[in-house]
Amino acid sequence: MNICFIGGGNMATALIGGLLKQGFGAAQLRVVEINADNRARLQQEFGVQATAELAAGAAGSDVIVLAVKPQQLHEVAIQLAPLLSGQLLISIAAGIRATDLARWLKSQNVVRAMPNTPALIRSGMTGLYALPTVSKAQHEQAQNILAAVGETLWVQDEVMLDAVTAVSGSGPAYVFYFIEAMQQAARDLGFNAEDARRLSLATFLGASKLAFDSDEDVSVLRARVTSKNGTTERALLSMEGNHAAQHIVRAVKDAEARSREMGDELGRQ
Repeated sequence: MNICFIGGGNMATALIGGLLKQGFGAAQLRVVEINADNRARLQQEFGVQATAELAAGAAGSDVIVLAVKPQQLHEVAIQLAPLLSGQLLISIAAGIRATDLARWLKSQNVVRAMPNTPALIRSGMTGLYALPTVSKAQHEQAQNILAAVGETLWVQDEVMLDAVTAVSGSGPAYVFYFIEAMQQAARDLGFNAEDARRLSLATFLGASKLAFDSDEDVSVLRARVTSKNGTTERALLSMEGNHAAQHIVRAVKDAEARSREMGDELGRQ
């Protein structure tokens, strides 16, 4: 399987690194990147071929991964369409629907993927949707590529990718936001910035691992930490009194609504 990445940014870099660790050869991977410094970096770091020419990148590829910004994808798709000859096309551009992309590319071999930034350390979560015309073999190709950087979840209805975007795509920012608040509280309580960071990050990492490895619901794990009339109960009662959970749910739903809006806006091209 020869793979061409159009765009050599962070997510393409994560996927290339993950695929090489999965046993792919550098000769199987090619990148189309207009920035000369990025091309040099990719060639030096991974040993892959990097070119500024779209035709040279697409030639001989079995899979093309569209890893450009959503606002650039329409122009790239129009240029790419005449160069296609049945390849699987995987888009990791947020918001742009598979049906619009298929229209621009004049191809129905489209899989839409929504990864998140922990893919950079191969701990990502990617939502995937395939148009009904995508073959079983191409479905497996997409799975193998995205699984190189973490967990995957396939959805049967593309509208659910807006929910994936809101929960896991944007989710790392919510986690970082909470960690920022914990660090601020630790500093307010007398810790220096370095110790506040260590306390907060180690707590989040440990709790996440515990939840991930456990078969029990997170509500059960939370209850085990919460002693009657203890410190944890006091903190949770404060959060409940400020309706923290409801605000988080509302925020995720707002993100989902914005994802749908972006699909409408970008799809008009």
